Amino acid sequence: MENPRKVITLLTLVFGGLIFLGLSSSLFFTIGNGERGTIFHQFSGGQDVETIYNEGFHVKAPWDKITIYNVKKQETTETMEVLSSNGLEIKIDVSTRYRPQLEKVGYLHNQVGPNYARTIIIPEVRSATRKVIGKYTPEELYSSKREAIQQEIYEMTAANLEANFIFLDALLIRSVMLPATIKTAIEGKLKQEQISQEYEFRIAKEMKEAERKSIEAKGIYDFQTIVSKGINSDLLKWKGIEATRELADSPNSKIVIIGAGDAGLPIILGGDK
Repeated sequence: MENPRKVITLLTLVFGGLIFLGLSSSLFFTIGNGERGTIFHQFSGGQDVETIYNEGFHVKAPWDKITIYNVKKQETTETMEVLSSNGLEIKIDVSTRYRPQLEKVGYLHNQVGPNYARTIIIPEVRSATRKVIGKYTPEELYSSKREAIQQEIYEMTAANLEANFIFLDALLIRSVMLPATIKTAIEGKLKQEQISQEYEFRIAKEMKEAERKSIEAKGIYDFQTIVSKGINSDLLKWKGIEATRELADSPNSKIVIIGAGDAGLPIILGGDK
């Protein structure tokens, strides 16, 4: 009797092991690097939008379903034809960098699904790009306001994606392709504007230099006017007497004749050391 019992026990263990191995793929799951998981409860409430499974090893009921999302930054590029404010057709390349909102993966899965890039992102980028560029001329898009236009498209798209649980990291206008005749005309106009700006700069520089010289000349004139008003014959005589006194007191040999020079100033002869 013991042998049949051992056989039954062994068969039970083997059978149980096979069942466990068969169910292990349904019981255990791993969330990889840069991923998040959301769970669907088959018999108890359906999609759980609040519970998010982070990276690592997890256990679940075998009948529940896990959907894993890549939450790393991803990029898509769209080439589209849009109309400017004057009705000109423009070809433009727009690059979008995005990822799901980390704590909203359950809501994203419940309302949009794994194909959210094609369902939400691409249509929103196209719509915002057409709306914004439709307000500007080709010249503004090609040169002066390109960054402002890019920022405006980004802000409009980011707001719409946020409402759908997607974070927009960046939106970039990679290239703008205009008809050759329009492009040539814009480049010619920009060149003329640069020449005009350079000419205006030179004029402004010359005007500043003329202003500087005028101020300098006025300063010299004012100085000479002030000095000339303070000089008279009495002052010059007094300065001559002071200079004569200093020379007379010096050790150098000389002959001083008092009152023989112009305006009664002394004459100094000699002066050799």
